[in-house]
Amino acid sequence: MTHNRCFSRKMLLSSVLICVTLCSDLSCGFFAESSRRPNIVLILTDDLDVAIGGLTPLSKTRRLIGDAGISFTNAFVASPLCCPSRASILTGKYPHNHHVINNTLEGNCSSRSWQKSEEPHTFPALLKTYGGYQTFFVGKYLNQYGHSDAGGVEHVPPGWSYWVALEKNSIYYNYTLSVNGRTQKHGADYSRDYLTDVLANMSLEFLQYKSNYQPFFMMVSTPAPHSPWTAAPQYQDRFNTTKAPRDPNFNIHGKDKHWLIRQAKTPMTNSSLQFLDNTFRKRWQTLLSVDDLVEKIVKKLEVRGELDNTYIFFTSDNGYHTGQFSLPLDKRQLYEFDIRVPLMVRGPNIKPNQTSKMLVANVDLGPTILDIAGFNVNKTQMDGVSFLSAMERKVNSSSWRTDILVEYEGEGRSVPDPSCPLLGPGVSECFPDCVCEDSYNNTYACVRTVAPYANLQYCEFDDNEVFVEVYNVTADPYQLTNIAKTIDQEVLEKMNHRLMVLQSCSGPSCRTPGVYDARYKFDPQLLFPAHSWRPGRLKQAK
Repeated sequence: MTHNRCFSRKMLLSSVLICVTLCSDLSCGFFAESSRRPNIVLILTDDLDVAIGGLTPLSKTRRLIGDAGISFTNAFVASPLCCPSRASILTGKYPHNHHVINNTLEGNCSSRSWQKSEEPHTFPALLKTYGGYQTFFVGKYLNQYGHSDAGGVEHVPPGWSYWVALEKNSIYYNYTLSVNGRTQKHGADYSRDYLTDVLANMSLEFLQYKSNYQPFFMMVSTPAPHSPWTAAPQYQDRFNTTKAPRDPNFNIHGKDKHWLIRQAKTPMTNSSLQFLDNTFRKRWQTLLSVDDLVEKIVKKLEVRGELDNTYIFFTSDNGYHTGQFSLPLDKRQLYEFDIRVPLMVRGPNIKPNQTSKMLVANVDLGPTILDIAGFNVNKTQMDGVSFLSAMERKVNSSSWRTDILVEYEGEGRSVPDPSCPLLGPGVSECFPDCVCEDSYNNTYACVRTVAPYANLQYCEFDDNEVFVEVYNVTADPYQLTNIAKTIDQEVLEKMNHRLMVLQSCSGPSCRTPGVYDARYKFDPQLLFPAHSWRPGRLKQAK
């Protein structure tokens, strides 16, 4: 059923003007009392990298959020894929705890199981149920949201006062929205239907007509710069001479890496190079509309006199690559270009023009937002930590945690790709020249370490090759050389041990001291009991 697209004042008010008792039996003890709790805005982009220049087109965003607050240069995702990463943002948990492993319904992406076990405990649900926040969501939620086998667009997750969610994956025209569980169809008219602009306009109307007697949380989740990379008409001629950056890891063979990387064809064909350069330009063009969205939201908050009491977060669900190690286009890999994301925050008590090298992850976003709202994060089972004190410069970097976990479970087809039959079954995301971006055994876990005296990445693959990759990111920022066979054995064992700890952690145990934390004590006797196969992996790395 199609409904009027007008985002009417009456409709909005009836949705968001909800009387909430701030200290019911449920909420007492969870939230600290505050006379004027801050508002919070989270702007989440889709596939926006930071390693290959993704922030370049976003000049207004960098000025209005980054320059007005703090930019984190070591911000990472718990998994470099849309649905697992978004689940980590919402729950504050690593994938092994929220059990969303890929973008399919079978992989728990917006499944009935997810809806039952995790959605009631997301940080927006806690903000609304216990904190009295009015909450607004607009944009892409999870890749399988709206699937008929998981409640369709009639399903509205708990925790949202007002809900405007895209059915399934990112697109710019000809899409369906769930507006509080009711279908709203859109076509291909730019002035009425271009999704990034629709999200901007709906956000402005929420800010105009929301209650002034409750703090608010607003999450704006844009389709850009995800495929199909459809730019607004006024931006389709921009960046016409721009090419994907020819960094040292561009169009080279990853000879010492996992087999999936080694199978890429080097040098890339001219047609592949033209395709990825064109895609790179289109990605940047779509981001210009995101830049406009950010500017509109910030200006609206300023006009309403609410900007000084509002935290604004800007980030992405994962990075991206265009030609690195001769891989054409995608995310899903363990390298910096796919796991590192932009993170900028402005708000009360955050001084402008700050840059922080402290290690943060997207599992930390929920705990940080709850902390801002006065919620006792220790009452949750979230794996992440609040970095509010880091933004306010109230914590010393020497006492901050030194490592985080990155997990990914590879996907492959059960039958050979029709265009690449010689590769056999088990691969996916294959390009016409038979370079595949994923496979069943592209399954890995990594410890990403950032400490005053170490900047390392240690990864293990769950495959028959028992493959290990290790990088000294300080000496080798483009991750050209896998040092697994040359690094000191004790360091290797420590990282292996830490990986086992993090892969089995839950809640508070995920926040224990890391390898390069002075409080950490390495016990070789604890290395292998839980995983008898891991000594074999270490032998491979000698």
